[in-house]
Order: sequence, then C-alpha cells, then structure tokens
Amino acid sequence: MNLFGKVTRASLYLVAAFGTAFAQATENMPGGPAVYQLNFPAPATKIMQEIHWLHWMMLVICAVIFVGVFGVMFYSILKHRKSLGHKSASFHESTTVEIIWTVIPLLIVIGMALPATKTVVAMKDTTNSDITIKTTGYQWKWGYDYIKGEGEGISFLSTLSTSREAINNLAPKSNTYLMEVDNEMVVPVGKKIRLITTANDVIHAWTIPAFGVKQDAIPGFVRDTWFRAETIGTFRGQCSELCGAQHAFMPIVVRVVSQEDYTAWVAEKKKEMGSAGEDPSKVYTMDEQKERGAKVYAANCAACHQATGKGAGAFPALDGSKVVLGPKAGQYDILINGKNAMPKWAGVISDGDIAAVMTYTRNSWGNKTGEIIQTQEIITARGGK
Repeated sequence: MNLFGKVTRASLYLVAAFGTAFAQATENMPGGPAVYQLNFPAPATKIMQEIHWLHWMMLVICAVIFVGVFGVMFYSILKHRKSLGHKSASFHESTTVEIIWTVIPLLIVIGMALPATKTVVAMKDTTNSDITIKTTGYQWKWGYDYIKGEGEGISFLSTLSTSREAINNLAPKSNTYLMEVDNEMVVPVGKKIRLITTANDVIHAWTIPAFGVKQDAIPGFVRDTWFRAETIGTFRGQCSELCGAQHAFMPIVVRVVSQEDYTAWVAEKKKEMGSAGEDPSKVYTMDEQKERGAKVYAANCAACHQATGKGAGAFPALDGSKVVLGPKAGQYDILINGKNAMPKWAGVISDGDIAAVMTYTRNSWGNKTGEIIQTQEIITARGGK
C-alpha cells in the first residue's frame, strides 16, 4: 500500500474513532443534563416550575427593553446624523419625560419583584414537612441522617462510585460519569422533604437543579431548605461550592420512589444497618481486615492518597509513610481526630472500618508491618469503652 493509501486509511480510522467517542459522549444523562441542553432541566417540583416561568418572564422583559432602547438609539443615530444635514438641538430637561422614565422602570421592577418574592418566600417555608433529613458535606462525600418522619434513624454516607480507572481514562466512561454514587438519597414522591444542611470541614453546597434547590452547607452553621418531588425518577446534582481538590468528585443523587417502594426501602435499609452492627470484641484475621479495609480505602481515601498509596500534590504518600509504618498511636490520632486537610473519621465511618483501613494501609503496597488492628483498639484509642 502506498503512502497516500496508508494516510487515507489512518485518517478513516481516526474519524471513525472520533465519531464513536463523540456518540458516547453525547448521550443524555439519566436524571442529569441532556445533550445540547440550553435551558434549565425539566422541573420535578412546583418551585422549579415557578423558577422556569420567572426565568423566561424576566428574559422576555429584558429582551424587549434591550430591543426598544437600542432600537431607538440606533435609529436616532442613523436618521439624525450630521451627514444628512441635521443639527444638534439645544434644550433643557423635560419634567414630563423625567417622570415617565422614572415611573415606567419602577413599574417594571415591581412587576418583576412581586412574583419573584412570592417564589423566594415559598422556597424558605420549611414548615409542615413530612420527612427531615440532615445533610452533611465532607471532603469529599455527603452524609445523610434521616432524623424525622418515616425512615427516622437511617444514616449513611454517599460517595462517588465512578471508578478511578474511568477517571484516569483507563476504562470506558458511562453516561453518568462523575454523577453516580454508591448510596443514593431515597425519598417518597409527593412528600415534603426538609433538608438541614451543614458541613464537617469547609463550605459545600447541596444542589439538585431539577428540584430548584441550592443550599450552602457551612461548618458550624445549620441551614435548611425543602423540596417536594412531583415525579418518580432519579435526579442528579453536584456540590456547587468550590470545596477543594476533589470538588468535581462530589455528586448528589436523589431517587424518588412511590410510597410503597419507599416503605420497603426503609425496612430494607434498617435491616441492613442492623446486620451491619458488629461485635467490638470480635477478632479478625489479616485477610478479613485487608479485604474490608480495601473497600473502605477505595471509598474514602483513594481520591486523595491514590489507589497506589503514592499520594498526589498536598496529599502525602502512604506507601512507605513514617506515620503508617510508625507507632500505631500516631496513625490512631490522625484517623480519629484528623490533621490539616485530613478529615477526622471518628463518627463518620465506624470503628470497625477505621480498624480495617488502618490494617490495610499498614500491610499494603510496600508496607509490611504484619500488624492486625482490631475494632476494640480504635474504641480504646478514641476514649471509648
């Protein structure tokens, strides 16, 4: 095959590969943005329907003002220019004109403000809620605690489930890339859900565009908002406050289900939480702790310290770390209480998970301490019994 033929063939392969990649990249995201979407997402709550209406109403008003003002301005410039023989007029202010151009904008502003104020007030009315969920932002995941209503007592963490291989372009990307989690928030359709937001470390923001909800989660403060989903389905959002290096890896997924399905989910979740309870006096083998620790590490640590334990940027390597290979007390303290960018894990994940991930880090990669950390050791280290 001559050179021209080889180049042509290579070009065809390149075009085909680009076309395939483009087709994969242009799939609508279920519960998320659509391909070529210019408007807001389809509203799933009445509040978002009102926001849609306000958006278009104000856009139309602004467009009409823009066309009117600039139309008159450009007409005046073109039709009364000096080259056509026009001379500038000399006159003083007109009281009538000044009243007109003051009153008309005032009426326009009032016409825009009244419906907007009504919607904003409704957005802040969190009374008479059916279910209350405390939402806590962590670097970089969300914690959900159902504190009132059906499901009271349920508590879990929601973490990005996109694989590191996909993030590092070593595996195919799904159409929910970076917008998928291991534990979705589940709520019943047609019920008023009150969200109490706060944060454990820095400012985050809980946002679901289809609900018309965006609420900051601030450390040391408690804020609240609400939504009532009118449609069954899965809805996606992201942390909308720049919260650190892994800000892009902090998605929010809410699954809205029927009342019957919600009741079944509550029963299953409580059963799951009950079975997850462990005997703190149980002694685990090295293989058991490493297997469990690998899962805890992948969900909570790999985003910063990398799956290889080599660290990245400000996040230190754990492979060969003096802390990991040093006395256990030093690693206990950091895992339980946190240090600098490292969040505290006591109260966020279980004592058993902390023991497992500590065992994993002390016996993975090039680290071979041979030490098995048991749950009771973590309880003792944090001052428990």
